[in-house]
Amino acid sequence: MNEFDSAATAGGNGATPRPRLEDVAARVGLSTASVSLVLRGVPGPSERTRQRVLKAAADLGYRPDRTASALASKRSRLLGVMIDIHSAFQAELVEHLHTAAEEVGYDLVLSTQTRTRDESTAVETLLAFRCEALILIGPVAPASVLADLDRQAPVVSLGRRISGAGLDVVRSADDDGLSQVIDHLVSLGHRAIAYVDGGKGVIATDRRRGYRSAMRRHGLDEQISILHGDLTEEAGDKVGRQLLDDDDLPTAVVTFNDRSAIGLLTALRRAGVDVPGDVSVVGYDDDTLSRLACFDLTTVSQEAEELARQAVLAVVERLDQGRTASREIVLAPSLVVRGTTAPPR
Repeated sequence: MNEFDSAATAGGNGATPRPRLEDVAARVGLSTASVSLVLRGVPGPSERTRQRVLKAAADLGYRPDRTASALASKRSRLLGVMIDIHSAFQAELVEHLHTAAEEVGYDLVLSTQTRTRDESTAVETLLAFRCEALILIGPVAPASVLADLDRQAPVVSLGRRISGAGLDVVRSADDDGLSQVIDHLVSLGHRAIAYVDGGKGVIATDRRRGYRSAMRRHGLDEQISILHGDLTEEAGDKVGRQLLDDDDLPTAVVTFNDRSAIGLLTALRRAGVDVPGDVSVVGYDDDTLSRLACFDLTTVSQEAEELARQAVLAVVERLDQGRTASREIVLAPSLVVRGTTAPPR
């Protein structure tokens, strides 16, 4: 079977055979080798030839058989991506990863984390699909486990700082992002600024440290208030209800991520608290929900498109260019001021 042939037939029962590479070649009067070059995007054929081949393939409904191609070339050209199914920010990252991967001739296989499907299961699925490299978004596994995994297939940790594991890291400077938030709120006149934590993990640690450091830099040590939370809207809603019960609202609240901020906004608005008139609220991630007019959330952008581009570039350097030394790429986040922050009343 040619590396670009689809399955020879759709089975018995008189089903119409699926078109093959030979059918496309016959339609345009070229050799199968020339047609294969066009369909693989290899330089050489003229633009006129490329257009003729692509039109013929589309007219015939020809689809390359990835399995046959992988067996012929001994490469799958698949990148495995682990994603938290509940995260709007990670979904946006995946969209940008798709674009960046397609530009360099790769495709993605997605494996999800859910409430009942953990990280190790998600990773095992990616390896089972013969992914050549893994892009893990915010992995929580110990560095030693990720280092072992990197010996099976190149690993990029996207979003999480990892030291001493010898694998590639592409992330945003989380502590700097929180520092920008505190600078913004202090410039508006806020002093009682609380922080809703993100729980365990390196990313949560970095953002928590950024909050503490920035508060101290502004001489607000005694105003430091870290509230227990996690990654979810439910956590933000719970914190909001706790703050309302205490009847001593801070003038501003910063949350670990946009999901938590949206939960907090919901609790405050349900209770008739004006945001930002009574309390300013800031999230982190600049996900798609934060941009909706009903939330209009001040937040921190991690530059998702550039994170994705750098992650795919790191993979290509490992797979196609032979780089062996690990790299860490740290991007500067940027504050996005919207309608949930204002000077304290």
